[in-house]
Amino acid sequence: MQILGVKPDEISMVMVLSACADLGALELGRWVESYIKREKIEMRSELCNSLIDMFAKCGDVNNALKVFRNMPESKRTVVSWTSVIFGMALHGRGLEAISLFEEMKGAGVVPDDVAFIGLLTACSHSGLAAKGKKYFESMGWISEEAIEFIDTMPVAPNPVIWRTLLAACHAHGELNLGERITKDLITNEPLQESNYVLLSSIYAKMSDWEKKTTIREAMGKKGMRKVPGSTMIELSDGIHEFVAGDKSHSEYPKINEMVDEMERKMRQAGYVATTSNVLLDIDEEDKEGALNTHSEKIAIAFALLKTPPGSLIRIVKNLRVCGDCHSATKLISLVYNREIVVRDRNRFHHFKDGLCSCRDFW
Repeated sequence: MQILGVKPDEISMVMVLSACADLGALELGRWVESYIKREKIEMRSELCNSLIDMFAKCGDVNNALKVFRNMPESKRTVVSWTSVIFGMALHGRGLEAISLFEEMKGAGVVPDDVAFIGLLTACSHSGLAAKGKKYFESMGWISEEAIEFIDTMPVAPNPVIWRTLLAACHAHGELNLGERITKDLITNEPLQESNYVLLSSIYAKMSDWEKKTTIREAMGKKGMRKVPGSTMIELSDGIHEFVAGDKSHSEYPKINEMVDEMERKMRQAGYVATTSNVLLDIDEEDKEGALNTHSEKIAIAFALLKTPPGSLIRIVKNLRVCGDCHSATKLISLVYNREIVVRDRNRFHHFKDGLCSCRDFW
């Protein structure tokens, strides 16, 4: 488009910013922001909202808030408020999200259902259960505990609600309840492949390999396949993507050496592999080897090779980060004195000095 001399309009830039947000391509997103200013493209509400969304999804929530604050109050729509509230939620900054929600109401902007979802997400990601419950009740609904609460909801629970409870079952080790819920989901959604993957993972955590194999075979008969885990990282020469056990990169030997070095230094710092996260029927030694080839560890090793010492590392994972990689990344941030920002399917994790912003709940 640029080569042909066609000047982009606001809609063009909204689409490009959306692509940057999907990829987690922060540097490219920053360049787009500079381009908008240089070409004097009008910054109407839709374009400002896209910038907020891009910065939040690319891990720079402070700049997302800055764009929001620089918007004239007259241009702030409910989408503007919701975008910045969701941004705070994804980064575990629940109290700031709540403050923005209250500020929105004070400004006379009526929150819609999406705004409430953003608020409840913020409470969820920050462990603010009591506040989340209060806001949920303020919507005119009655709150109960976990599954009893779902059974008494004034609306019929949909599969998304059940999968949300299922994620909590995983987090808290309630595997029998998780098995029951997943079987119900498969009965109601026989063609939804994620339900089979979830049940397969539950059986693997139970070490019930026979049932896990049965589920995998059922997926194969239905033509379903599990989405492979992958991790992307943006560097000056472009975006690099890695999958588990990836040996395809031209610098694989150096990356593999760095993975080994990372493991040695982590073990010296007290790292013990969480082999329960390997959902395969193999011995413990092989499980530890499998953990070392997870895509986020490969991406972090590549980043350590390619970025200056002490600089921030940003990566994007297409699935939820596993418990072992989460523990390992905390130690890597300490051992290598790096701040590491990880965007997974659920939220952002900011690792620094051996700690994570999620406080080990995600």
